[in-house]
Amino acid sequence: MVGMSSDMGDNGVRVGSETLGFAQVAAVARGGAAVSLTDDALKLIGESRAHIEELSARPTPVYGVSTGFGALATRHIAPEKRAQLQLNIVRSHAAGTGPEVEREVVRALMLLRLRTLATGRTGVQPVTARTLAALLNAGITPQVFEHGSLGCSGDLAPLAHVALALIGEGSVRDGDGVLKPAAQALEEAGIAPVTLGAKEGLALLNGTDGMLGMLVLAIEDLRSLLTAADLAAAMTVEALLGTDRVFAADLQDLRPHPGQAASAANLRALLGESEIMESHRGPDCTRVQDAYSLRCAPQVNGAARDTLEHAELVARRELASAIDNPVVLPDGRVESNGNFHGAPIAYVLDFLAIPAADVASMSERRTDRMLDKGRSYGLPAFLADDPGVDSGHMIAQYTQAAIVSDLKRRAAPASADSIPSSAMQEDHVSMGWNSARKLRRSVEGLAQVIAIEILTAARALDLRTPLRPGPATAAVVARLREAVPPPGPDRYLAPEIAAATEMVRDGSLIAAAEAVTGPLT
Repeated sequence: MVGMSSDMGDNGVRVGSETLGFAQVAAVARGGAAVSLTDDALKLIGESRAHIEELSARPTPVYGVSTGFGALATRHIAPEKRAQLQLNIVRSHAAGTGPEVEREVVRALMLLRLRTLATGRTGVQPVTARTLAALLNAGITPQVFEHGSLGCSGDLAPLAHVALALIGEGSVRDGDGVLKPAAQALEEAGIAPVTLGAKEGLALLNGTDGMLGMLVLAIEDLRSLLTAADLAAAMTVEALLGTDRVFAADLQDLRPHPGQAASAANLRALLGESEIMESHRGPDCTRVQDAYSLRCAPQVNGAARDTLEHAELVARRELASAIDNPVVLPDGRVESNGNFHGAPIAYVLDFLAIPAADVASMSERRTDRMLDKGRSYGLPAFLADDPGVDSGHMIAQYTQAAIVSDLKRRAAPASADSIPSSAMQEDHVSMGWNSARKLRRSVEGLAQVIAIEILTAARALDLRTPLRPGPATAAVVARLREAVPPPGPDRYLAPEIAAATEMVRDGSLIAAAEAVTGPLT
């Protein structure tokens, strides 16, 4: 397992006996943090390798050591062909196709495979684990492609493309992102290709590391995005002259879901001391209830938080796992198992796509209310400078609607599908890789939808002048105005949406609010 090093500085991750954290995965995948193997990990790897060498010398067939793979497992492989067996599984399984997978996903996959190698349950040579760490540290990223994993027997094709680079074959991107042959990149980095021994080809391929890496990265992103969703909701409630009374703690306590309580607490903090809110608290206000998209924001955003918490629990368990088939047990036994099946990860990957779509759907509904003159309580149509001559944010809402439609389609589960493979030996598969790929797109779409709501709400709050928003939401508007001009005649809107989206992604809008409220959850 992997943990933050005590002797490599803030950017180093040690692969050994410590527990791997989500932040450490992100540090390596996104931040380029260095990795190293602990002495204990190398000891465990060496001990399990000795068991494999001993079993390899026996005449008794052992799956993955002296037999074929999958439906070909009944074929006993003669000793003189076993080196070729390991090369062949890597070459034949590197059969991915489609668009190239993102660098951060491949680096997460590599790190998580290294973590499993470090448990001493796979039987690889120490030099193999060291070489995988060296590739990460050199910034060498094997080319991995969109299609090729069924999420069962591990992420076979994606991991095979990584293994191919370890033996100096296939294509990689170097630290500068330049595509080149793996042999050339390894030579330039001073890394010797691995010569695979018994079982090693299989050990490098048989893991859930791609699915898990994408789950961890999605969790990291969604934590921030759900806070941003609360921020967007607060700004819209304020802009639409809604009420904050429904977010009161005693009302939330009647339904004690922890995510709902956290979301409502955020909304109360963000709406505190708002002049706009105070302007319509008196007896002249005849509105009894706000629409659901305002009033029920804590219930929806909160349910998404609770779903995320469940996904985090599953991810933590998987991060503590050693996934391979067969595995080398401490007593030297090499046993087949089904731990490579991706169902636990696939289910939560699919589960997270549902709240991503629903939180985005509610955000789009709030945006639409701000643009509709009949429901916006005094704001101009589409927040336009000169409605009719100007269209304001009309088409920004179209963009939201298009994204939300796509997210709803991606909320359909991939894990409910199974296509048998390997001559019916692998007759039920998880399709978890597909679940992970669509969740990445869902997370990206959610960020864009929330950004458009914040962009629109900021414009609406400006149009409420001379009434002033609360200090927290005013700080968000001020931060946004550093990149996006205040309301005025129609202008090129796409760059403003892009700028707002980047501020949602990098957390700068949340940071602006927290400078007033203190930490939001």
